[in-house]
Amino acid sequence: MPERGNFYETNVPNRLDRLPWSRFHWLVIFALGIAWILDGLEVTIVGSLAGALSESPTLHLSGAQVGAAASAYLIGAVGGSLFFGWLTDRLGRKKLFTLTMLVYLIATIACGLSWNFWSFAMFRMVTGAGIGGEYAAVNATIQELIPARRRGFTDLVINGSFWLGAAIGALGAYVVLDPNIMPPEIGWRAAFIIGGILGVVVLLLRRFLPESPRWLMTHGQPREAERIVGEIEVRIERQTGRPLPAVPPGVLTLRTDVHAWFGVGVKALVTTYRKQAWLGITLMGAQAFCYNAVFFTYALVLTRFYGIASGHVGLFMLPFAIGNFLGPLVLGRLFDTIGRRIMISATYGISGVLMALTGAMFAAGWLDAVQQTLAWTVIFFVASAAASSAYLTVGESFPLEVRAIAIALFYAFGTGLGGVAGPLLFGALIDTGSRLSIFYGYLLGGVLMVVAAVVAAFLAANAERRSLEDIAPPLSSV
Repeated sequence: MPERGNFYETNVPNRLDRLPWSRFHWLVIFALGIAWILDGLEVTIVGSLAGALSESPTLHLSGAQVGAAASAYLIGAVGGSLFFGWLTDRLGRKKLFTLTMLVYLIATIACGLSWNFWSFAMFRMVTGAGIGGEYAAVNATIQELIPARRRGFTDLVINGSFWLGAAIGALGAYVVLDPNIMPPEIGWRAAFIIGGILGVVVLLLRRFLPESPRWLMTHGQPREAERIVGEIEVRIERQTGRPLPAVPPGVLTLRTDVHAWFGVGVKALVTTYRKQAWLGITLMGAQAFCYNAVFFTYALVLTRFYGIASGHVGLFMLPFAIGNFLGPLVLGRLFDTIGRRIMISATYGISGVLMALTGAMFAAGWLDAVQQTLAWTVIFFVASAAASSAYLTVGESFPLEVRAIAIALFYAFGTGLGGVAGPLLFGALIDTGSRLSIFYGYLLGGVLMVVAAVVAAFLAANAERRSLEDIAPPLSSV
């Protein structure tokens, strides 16, 4: 690691990207990716419990209040992503993915102790703040530790693991709402508290992960970055029992005299990376509207339009959740082979068209509850890969020094524009009792997804199998 005054040369990115797959990478996936499982558990529990929350003698939430509580969660996620995302780039990845999980688990336990609508909405907002911070800190860390050749597939599957939690949540809601097991008023409270307890396990796993060497090398700690990469190499060589591949040639020359890149990074987002910024806004906004509008209110559609008992809603959520997880798992490798641009455009476009068609069939009354659920399962098999690719794209498209805050900014914009408005709009549309009104909401979501597909066709980069530093050079590079 030669040093010349305020500059030094490093091959840390090449050393990380050439590493063979090992138990270390599985630890990264489980310790960080499990946050999405817990998020999926949390969100699905709320959706599946919507009927029980409406029937609760303590809360007695209306359809509009269920939608408002979902929006409170997302408002918290927006604020949390911005605040914790800024801290992630400033203080480091490891400190923040520990702090955000702690916020999450405390707040979700508090949700189970709520005594009225306002307390429930407030605790949901704080829960969202923890999860919003997780999206920035965890996505940045995963992309910086996973080898380039597997980054697309791994990132998509980890983001898609949200739906494993959703499936668990759907089954869990069915169990906790069974009056033969426990009273419903205790059951919905237990669902939140159990989710918080599981968060403790996540904290224990994360103790074994190092700080991101890529973050260290761009924040004036090159020797610490080299030390951690060396430890990872020894660890992987011991785990695989084989010598590591040779390090590819090439080095980065980085500055060591600047430690705060926030101002420079924000300027870069609106100048050098203006096209990438528009792409991130479009992808995030479209997928957030579709997912949050449909998913957060589907339990109300089932109970009010199809007469499904609130205790059975979880069974209808289960295939929906499984399809969403299988999408990134089956299609994810194509993002590393066929390429980012083609796959992003295809998944957004197909899911948008299918969403509009399904909305039309719902309005015409052609579908029963099972058929409606199967239709959403097929649509979101594709849409889940699209949504996960939005986080992948934003993380890859911007320099390392502002990667977390970039993820936070576009997550916040997309969630604020589409995620908060979606549940409020659909909650109000459901309260009208009109299928045609709800169809207009589905049509809007489909149009947004098609628009995002067109934008991606023009602006998405061919980032497959390329080093992060090749796609977006660090601000500190010379």
